[in-house]
Parts: sequence; structure tokens; C-alpha cells
Amino acid sequence: MGKRIGIDLIIWVIATAVCLLWRYAADKSELWAYVFMAALLAITWVLLGVLLQLYRSYRVAWYWQSSLSCILTGVLLMVGSYYILPLTPLGVSTNVATWLIGIVMFIDLIVILIEHYWKYAQNMTVPVIEIEHRSGATVSRPEEERSERSKATVHQAVTSITTEEDYQLLVDKAHINSRLTKVVADRERFSLLQLPDYQYQTLVDLTLLNDARGINKRFCVVNAKLPDNGQYVCCYRPQEYIKSKILAKYPAGINWVFYSIYFFWKRVLPRLVLTSRLFYDVTKGRKRMLSKTEVLGRLYYCGFEVDEVVPMGHIEYVFCHRHSQPYPQQQLKVYGPLIKLRRVGKDKKYVFFYKFRTMHPYAEYIQKYVFDQRGGMNIADKSDDDWRITTWGKFMRKYWLDELPMLINWLKRDVKLVGVRPLSKTMFETYPKWLQDKRTLVKPGLIPPFYIDHPKDFEELYASEDKYLTEYLKHPVWTDAKYFFMTMYSILFRRMHSA
Repeated sequence: MGKRIGIDLIIWVIATAVCLLWRYAADKSELWAYVFMAALLAITWVLLGVLLQLYRSYRVAWYWQSSLSCILTGVLLMVGSYYILPLTPLGVSTNVATWLIGIVMFIDLIVILIEHYWKYAQNMTVPVIEIEHRSGATVSRPEEERSERSKATVHQAVTSITTEEDYQLLVDKAHINSRLTKVVADRERFSLLQLPDYQYQTLVDLTLLNDARGINKRFCVVNAKLPDNGQYVCCYRPQEYIKSKILAKYPAGINWVFYSIYFFWKRVLPRLVLTSRLFYDVTKGRKRMLSKTEVLGRLYYCGFEVDEVVPMGHIEYVFCHRHSQPYPQQQLKVYGPLIKLRRVGKDKKYVFFYKFRTMHPYAEYIQKYVFDQRGGMNIADKSDDDWRITTWGKFMRKYWLDELPMLINWLKRDVKLVGVRPLSKTMFETYPKWLQDKRTLVKPGLIPPFYIDHPKDFEELYASEDKYLTEYLKHPVWTDAKYFFMTMYSILFRRMHSA
């Protein structure tokens, strides 16, 4: 309540300042009279607001309740000032008081709208997904083939949703002719919730994830229903297909305009803190644009491990198995343009470094998967041909634009201007123990020796960092100054770009 009253008093000061500027053209009353009247009205406003419950918490009051309290407070104050103000010796026109109250009421309604929308956007009324800990679980039912009649029923049900080719794929890889395999197609998760625990070895979900409501909740329900190492099959329409379809539908030039609008609506708005929940309430979660990175990342986030991704026309099937408990679920997981990355800093303490996002959502959960698929990481802590990186992300990385927010860490003194680059836990653990200990004796840096020595493999990278650290520990100021100017020369005259 105290915070809300303080905001209202600030609003009264602003409204009073506006009326004082207007006073010289509209009224010739004394300055002290204006100030005294405004103070009297402000105090009365607060008292009426307390009486009419204007200052109830936004967590318990609806928007219409707060707005109605504000309007009633303003109307009562206007009526009271109309009858009482002429009886005072202030000599201020009642019109001025009406305008003053009206300005306060208008600004207050805007503040109430912002506060309530912020509560709505933060999804405060929706509970976090509860993850129950479970011990090992296996399927107790024996393996049994379906009857011919049952096979025909499953065949008819599957081909009514997909194609004959898709059905054959599921027969071969998901064993849908076994009674230990369950096939579902329910975007609302209802049929999934009704399944008994640990009764099926394989669960085939034919609902397009693009149209499913609450993908993470869906995956968490499946995780709870499957036994250990149980197989899960899901499908989605990749955004690359949607992009190519839109670009082919419209004439050149115009097609990119339509795609940009579609992309902003389907990919940007769902990722912003202020528009994410509004987007899903309007669209009901239908026809979302999903990248391969996001689908696989969500699966890993919810405790699955991907075995295979099979493209079938404009649909991709993901075959995975239950690997572990889901990560602790967040109430509202939004991926905005600015991110915080957990990195190993001085004394092996973890520090969050700021960067602009260059990867698709949930990319951080499939780092090891991508590295394994591509034969390991390179010396820049990246996989060659990393499909997690977006188109604009490649451009930003090339010119270091994604690292500009790390200046915040520099101002916070988490990092030096020059030094070895901060590493993720995955990359840090690949370093030899002696170099791990040596590089954590000092703070990491924004400008690494990497851009001077241009190492071509990990052995050369280790030697480059060891050389810098040895010099820095002996002559810190001189070493950082030398490396800084050498890096600037490499960028300006040798056109060195980020990896």
C-alpha cells in the first residue's frame, strides 16, 4: 500500500506542475493558493483511496476493481471540491481543481493498466509445473503382438491423420503393432493424462507440436507416464518449410514483406516478456513456428534424449527416449534478445555474462547433442555448421555484435578488457587440469589472445593461452596493453573477424 500511495503522490506533483504552468494563462490566483489546494486535494485523494480500496494489491484485485476504485475516488473528489472549494478563502477556480483531479485520475488509470498488464504478462496466476521425484520404473506387462483387427484399427486411425509412408515408418521404428505402444492425438493433453503410469514402453504422439497447447507441460506428462528408457515419438512442422512456402506463394520482394510480418507475429512476439502470454491467449497456441533447435531443446529440457530425427515431407518425426527427470520448470520461460550465460570465472566461481541471443530458443540444452552429431567442438567453443545459430546470429557473431552486452560485465568488474575468454562448463572441462587452474587465477577478458595467435587446433589454443597467462602473471599492465594494441591492429588491418 505504501508504494502505491507514494506513486499517487508523485502523480499529484506532476499534475500540480502542469496546472501551475497553465495558471498564468487561465487563472490569476496566488501561487500559494494553488499549492495549498493541490496538497489538500492530494491528502483527500489518498484518504478516499484507502476507504474505497484503491490501494489493494494488484495480485488480489481485478483490473476493473482497481479502475472502478480510481474513478469513484476521482468523481467524489470532484463533487466535493465543486461544493467546498468556493467556501474557502483560496480563490482558486473550481475548473482548475476539476482539471487537476482529472489529470491525476487519467495518469492513475494508465498506471493501473500497466501494473495489471505486467501481472498478466508475468503469468502470476498460473502455477509452476510441479515435477514429482520418482524412482526407477519398468513395464510389467509382457510384450504382445496386436490382433489383426486391432492392427487394422490402428492403421485406419494413423492414416486418417498422416500418410501411409508415415504409418510404415512408425511400424518399423515405433513398433505400433505392439500392445506396449500407445498412439495418441490430443492437443489438449487430456488423453495423455488419462494414461496409466508405466504401462506402455512406447508412446506415439501424432499431434503436431505446432498446434499443441503447453509443449513443456505435455513433455513433462509423457515423462511421468513412461518407464525408464521408454520411447517417445512426436512430430512437428519445421519453420524452414513454412518460410519456403510463404516465399514461394508471393512475388519476389513482396514475399519477404509477408514473411517478415508472419515471422514477427509467430516468432518475435511469443519470445518477448510483455507479449508472450497475450500471444498464446489470442492464438490458443495454434500454428506456432518451431525450429528443430527448439523442439529438441524442449525435449532435453523435459528429460528426454534424442535418438533420431526423420524428415517425412513437410513433417519431421523425433524419436527419443526418457533419460532423466525434467529440469526444474520455470513459470514463464521467455527467450528475449538479451541473455545471461553461466561461465567459469576467477577462482572457478560461476559468473553470468550478458550477450545478445544468436541461437534459437532452448539451444543451451542440446549443446552436447550438437557437438556429438558434428564430431565435437572446435577451438572457438562452437560446433562446425551449428544449426542452432539463427541467420542474424551468424552476422552478429561475425562482427562481435553479440558480445557488446559484455561491457556490462566489464563495468561490474566481472571481466577484464583483455584476457582469456570466459568458458562454459562443458568447454572448461575439456581443458587440461593444469591450464584450468592457471586460467582461473585471473579474471577472464573481453579480448582474448585467440585473435592474435590464430590457433588452428586445441594444442595451439592451449599454448596461446598459456603464453598470455605466463606473461600476464609477471607483467599484468604491460601484457594487457600489448595484447590490446596487437588485437586492434589485427582487426583494422588484417580484417580479423569473430569465429
